[in-house]
Amino acid sequence: MNARPRRGIRALAPEAGRIDGDGLRAYAAEELANCVLDRAEPSWRRLACAEALHGRVPQTHLEALLACVRDPHDAHEVRVQLLDLLPDREELLPWLRHEDRQGERGYRIEHAVLRTRTRLGDLTALAAVADLAFRPGWRDRMAGGECLESLVDRHGSAAVAAALDGLDEADPAVRALRIRLRDRNGEDITDSLTDPDPEVAYVTQDLITDTDRLRAYLAEAPTVDAALWAAYALYRLTEDPAPTRAAYEALGRPRVEVEGLDEDVRRAIVHEYVPYCENGTDPRWRLEAICTDPPARPDQEAQLRRATAALTAAGLTPKPPVHCGEAHQQGDGTYHVIEYGAGKELSISTLGPWAGDFEGDPDARAALESAGFQWIDAETGATCVEGLDVYYFGSRQPMDVHTLLYYWQD
Repeated sequence: MNARPRRGIRALAPEAGRIDGDGLRAYAAEELANCVLDRAEPSWRRLACAEALHGRVPQTHLEALLACVRDPHDAHEVRVQLLDLLPDREELLPWLRHEDRQGERGYRIEHAVLRTRTRLGDLTALAAVADLAFRPGWRDRMAGGECLESLVDRHGSAAVAAALDGLDEADPAVRALRIRLRDRNGEDITDSLTDPDPEVAYVTQDLITDTDRLRAYLAEAPTVDAALWAAYALYRLTEDPAPTRAAYEALGRPRVEVEGLDEDVRRAIVHEYVPYCENGTDPRWRLEAICTDPPARPDQEAQLRRATAALTAAGLTPKPPVHCGEAHQQGDGTYHVIEYGAGKELSISTLGPWAGDFEGDPDARAALESAGFQWIDAETGATCVEGLDVYYFGSRQPMDVHTLLYYWQD
């Protein structure tokens, strides 16, 4: 193309974050398509031009744009936008279904591929939809829900349910998707609160919005776990702890027993992590957080002064305490670091009077215990808090006491 039209596009999109969308949408479609296909242009400008092509893709450029979509070496964000731009191209289905697509994870390309398949009515995508909708990340769950809606809009609920019958019901993701479909159809899904997988039961309670049905179900729930989930859902909807506490008491205050877990440490962990725990967390932890009082938080400054004074009195020459986020130069967490002596360091939890290190220094331990701290030794720190799934550097599973008291996330 000649330089003049491209100069016009560059003037409308001079840099990332400075895009004149209205101006681009008024620009000639052929010139926009040329820019989209030009890999010499920065991906953000190509993306802006692709967005401006919605509803007016030039037939002269269609094959080249489809080739761009299929090219795994091209910019992911451009390919994603083009998939949304070309949602009705049946000829893309063989490529979309190919096993190589399962390995593509760059910049939401997986979502875009699955979204396009379901918009085209591809019921063979249902297993992948179930997997996506069952993942812990909210973007994945939202994308999976949109894909389910696309299939239902195309084929109807009955056809999608029939296709689900062909999948493995032992897979929790399949059961969860079936529950979503039943709820979408207005069915009572409280029976699924008995599902043995806590993530499936969590999905169920999260979908329920009928408080009267939950109150009735509490009296008829066939299992303790189902009653706990119903009580939790009721609290989620009403924010009234009284009925949930009454149900908790009536059930005998069930809880997850963790051998070797100090009660004060337990209470601190429950009220720090359960409000933000992952979907697979045992409902006993959830009810314990609602139905017990949180511990008083320590005066951190006073606690650190006390620790520093104790170490100084023991001749261990401590440096000023540093919060873990500052120590790692990013992130946040639940402890301060105190360096002392010849390159040694220990941690003081922000959750309570708990101190520890990785070396088991007897002098530091004696000094801090004399100042009223509880030393978290290797054995105590290794105690796994089962059933409480906590996000930690991409994992979502039970953590040990040491990690929870001295938690850091970048």
